[in-house]
Amino acid sequence: MEKNTEIVIFWFRRDLRLMDNTGLIQALHSGYPVIPLFIFDEDILNELPKNDARVSFIYQSLINIHLQLKKYQSSLVIKRGHVATVFDELIAKYRIKKVFYNNDYEPYALDRDQKITTQLAQHNIQVQGFKDQVLFEKDELLKDNGTPYTVYTPYNNKWLKALIPERHAVKPLAQQPTKNFLAFETLAPSLESLGFIKSKLTVRPPQLNDLNEYELHRDFPAQRGTSYVSPHLRFGTISIRAVVSLAINTNSTYLNELIWREFFMQILAHYPHVVTRNFKPAYDGIIWRDAPEDFERWCSGTTGYPLVDAGMRQLNQTGYMHNRVRMVTASFLCKHLLIDWRLGEAYFAEKLLDYELSSNNGNWQWAAGTGCDAAPYFRIFNPTLQLNKFDKELSYVQQWIPEYKTNYIPPMVDHKFARTRALETYKRGIKR
Repeated sequence: MEKNTEIVIFWFRRDLRLMDNTGLIQALHSGYPVIPLFIFDEDILNELPKNDARVSFIYQSLINIHLQLKKYQSSLVIKRGHVATVFDELIAKYRIKKVFYNNDYEPYALDRDQKITTQLAQHNIQVQGFKDQVLFEKDELLKDNGTPYTVYTPYNNKWLKALIPERHAVKPLAQQPTKNFLAFETLAPSLESLGFIKSKLTVRPPQLNDLNEYELHRDFPAQRGTSYVSPHLRFGTISIRAVVSLAINTNSTYLNELIWREFFMQILAHYPHVVTRNFKPAYDGIIWRDAPEDFERWCSGTTGYPLVDAGMRQLNQTGYMHNRVRMVTASFLCKHLLIDWRLGEAYFAEKLLDYELSSNNGNWQWAAGTGCDAAPYFRIFNPTLQLNKFDKELSYVQQWIPEYKTNYIPPMVDHKFARTRALETYKRGIKR
């Protein structure tokens, strides 16, 4: 391609699909040839293990896009490096008019995007971001007095009232603009050449065919009652509009779970301090136990509480944990062991295939009682009662704890003792 040919770039990030991709559609309507780009960001990658399953999933999703682009005589440019350096290389190679992307709301991404916008502006290159991974951004749904919602139910009501199915419908990739992909061919790099190796863990495809009875089965970890859509929303291999459109017509309980996701996203956007601190400053006085051996037993699934241990082993072996069990394991760490929720959050962030900062943080602070609209500190899940209620036949437990019937360990802490200790610690620590 001639250097004097003007082009635009669409920068893939957390939107790894061609279908219903807001920023990509806008780029294709720009009137300029579009180069699709993905950057493996070294500022993120350098903190990950070489066999990180999420990187393997991202890579395979990129290969799928690369192959789809062949239909349009185009390719996906896949780079690894520091984002600023990669853009310097692209500026030297192409005459770039504009860079399009879809907005990301996590603190690191916001900082990175601001720096890149400043960098590109120095070369008279415009940058434009679009709403794509949520239906409503942080300032679109506010209280009547202009402040953010910090309680879920009124936010949910406002969200549902603002929802207009026609306006928030899936946007097809129109036939005409696809001709605007720049015609070029390049080879996709191998995963190994990017510094990684293929993980043995895989991301399940979403199970969205039958959500009609979702609320009847979703709490039972031995049943296939959940959608497995969370990693696909996290990395954008499916659009939020597609999932919401389906939920509107099939199941209101499932739709509420999607609204929780956006609730926590706007909490993170309005209150970024939650990344490292309690949402509620009143809880800053809680004295967490420094108990690395207890934490290790929780991590390895050897607490002696079957539902907790099954959940942690499922997480360690598959990168996934059933949502009901996530609540039980998180409550156990914070309440039974009195270990800082931030340690549990970091462990989940390392292991979960569907890790998303806002949801992970919001749910951990919910379990600890320190977050917005959190479970009250005196609500302490009884892991044994939870087991009897949601895995009565022990199907889930025996799947992940093969020694359960033969050589299973006793509980590491007595429930009654742990509950009393937690209540006393919270009472002393909470500032009135």
